[in-house]
Amino acid sequence: MHAESISIPAVLKVGKGALQGLGGYLKEAGFEQVVIYFGDGLIDLFGMQVMESLKNAGIAVLEYRELDTVDIDDIIGLALNLPGGTQAILGIGGGKVIDAAKYAAFLKALPFFSVPTSSSSDGFSSASASLMVQGRRSSMPAKLAYGIIVDTEVIRTAPVKFIYSGIGDMVSKITALYDWVYETNCGYGQLNDFAVMIAKKAVNSFVRTPYESIQDEVFLKELVDSLAMSGIANEIAGSSAPTSGSEHLISHALDKFLEVPQLHGVQVGIATYIMSKVQDHRYVRVNTVLTQTGFWDYAAGLGMRKADFLKAIDMAPSIKPHRHTYLHEEKYREMAKELVQSDQILDQVLLA
Repeated sequence: MHAESISIPAVLKVGKGALQGLGGYLKEAGFEQVVIYFGDGLIDLFGMQVMESLKNAGIAVLEYRELDTVDIDDIIGLALNLPGGTQAILGIGGGKVIDAAKYAAFLKALPFFSVPTSSSSDGFSSASASLMVQGRRSSMPAKLAYGIIVDTEVIRTAPVKFIYSGIGDMVSKITALYDWVYETNCGYGQLNDFAVMIAKKAVNSFVRTPYESIQDEVFLKELVDSLAMSGIANEIAGSSAPTSGSEHLISHALDKFLEVPQLHGVQVGIATYIMSKVQDHRYVRVNTVLTQTGFWDYAAGLGMRKADFLKAIDMAPSIKPHRHTYLHEEKYREMAKELVQSDQILDQVLLA
């Protein structure tokens, strides 16, 4: 049996001031003509810095604009109207613009540079794009970024809720991996040992990082590095199984019926704690991370409701019927719902 080839980012720069080096990184990689999509309101914040860096490196910006849409028809229109001679697309901002730019690049078979301005999830390093298709949020296939460039100073100055979201998304790899092993043991799907190793190393490295504050350079670099590694674990597995299990199904279900869902990683973080107790797997570690980082204190102020989590747990299996996580079995759904009702920590975070 031959080994399949996997792609990994050719450029990976994570650190303080990385945004200023953007032009140099692109030039080094051999790009001369690019299109840039910025997140809503970000040209004012970072436009000058980005343009200056590219100009100094002799890189032509054929087009730049702010994007505030993830509607698939809009993205297809963008892709079809790209200027001739475009060699790469850059997405600078949060999840929406990264997804839009990633998908436009995928449609035109162009290299994509992911430049996230917040650490809210591993989406900046994943090979899929979350888009609106006929009014419903859907995960569309795309390609792993050719380059990932993350300025930890920019991440640090983003609203702290995005850091909490990233923490929730990162810690979820603990329950996601356990779900994947369980699924395989039940005769569904197939484990990829290398993908498991990468995802496990990523989350373990993150949860063991010493820090004074979640805005420390060392903590943010570790968070972003680990989120990037998670995206690569998915690429190796050929699916999101290493990093997305029952805890993600709860969050996706909440997204479907809540009028105003919370940030993805915040919902996922709470669901991870629920599932780690259902799985009886590393829940002490999960709780320690969520307590010490201040995640629980932040989440407790959001007014989330137990009733919504109960409904989401029941809906979870229908989100991905082809999977077989713990929540695909009724006895574990009942355990999860019992926890939501009676767990002391959840009592302080979720409204009755």
